[in-house]
Amino acid sequence: MAKIALMAAAVVLAFQAAEVAAKRWTVGDNKFWNPNVNYTVWAQDKHFYLDDWLYFVYERNQYNVIEVNETNYISCNANNPIANWSRGSGRDVVHLNVTRHYYLISGNGGGCYGGMKLAVLVEKPPPSPAPAPIKNNARRRAFLVSGFAQFVIPVAVFAAIGLMWDNVVLRFW
Repeated sequence: MAKIALMAAAVVLAFQAAEVAAKRWTVGDNKFWNPNVNYTVWAQDKHFYLDDWLYFVYERNQYNVIEVNETNYISCNANNPIANWSRGSGRDVVHLNVTRHYYLISGNGGGCYGGMKLAVLVEKPPPSPAPAPIKNNARRRAFLVSGFAQFVIPVAVFAAIGLMWDNVVLRFW
């Protein structure tokens, strides 16, 4: 029975974790990582949060994805990169795992001079909104019962499945 309770708790935690899942951004959307795309405009209305991912799709034999400092970003200087995110497939990801500015350019094929440069500021995720205050006791009781049911029903279902499984398996042994 303890196994079933642990499984139920894991499922509940998985559903809660899904609410705060990181986002994977396809850089350039359907234009991908190519010259003659204004990535400053692409990024301007987006918020990049800790643990999001930037997904770069590009022609692997012509371009790449490297991280540079701000000065080299402005001048399109690919010498002494901070990191080379290219893995050879033309389908590369940059994990935004630190809250800071990221300066990314293509150091191959003149891509940076053609506009293949992206600067993003990674922020901490905003706090979850506070629950709305409950105005009367009837609503509060309804909320408590529904919240209780959201946990108890899955636990009961897992317990029932576990008991049925044990009965079926033990019958054949």
